[in-house]
Amino acid sequence: MAEEREEERKQAVELFKKAYELQMSGALEEACDHYKKSIALYPTAEAYTFLGWTYSFMGWYDDAIRECHKAIEIDPDFGNPYNDIGAYLIEKGQLDEAIPWLEKATEALRYESYCFPHHNLGRIWEKKGEWYRAMEEYQKALKANPDYVLAAKALGRIKGMLN
Repeated sequence: MAEEREEERKQAVELFKKAYELQMSGALEEACDHYKKSIALYPTAEAYTFLGWTYSFMGWYDDAIRECHKAIEIDPDFGNPYNDIGAYLIEKGQLDEAIPWLEKATEALRYESYCFPHHNLGRIWEKKGEWYRAMEEYQKALKANPDYVLAAKALGRIKGMLN
């Protein structure tokens, strides 16, 4: 039984990798099919999150958010789906609703890119005209990843406006 489950996991990983390649090449519907097959074999927070990300490429933000909720059910420590929900809510113009999701992403135990939720929070504060809060978030994004160009440009833009 354990060997069979391990084989399913390996197949799911291969389907996930292929789905990602398809997604990056713009074959979005085919990518969705591969992510779904991966999930059917061995559901992971990553597969649900990336399926959601693919939906977002298609402009299907509500579907993307639903997939992120499934990811959180599987692994509440995984930061990506929290950030992604926040980003999708920003795209939908629901700034206030996005904030708690992005804040959860900044506190997630398993996350490699804390710069993203800080940048997204900066975007919200900038849209709301709260320049110093925006600057603070952009600075946090750069502290998490000094090479994050979008945060550096945003910080420069805010500083330029305030001078």
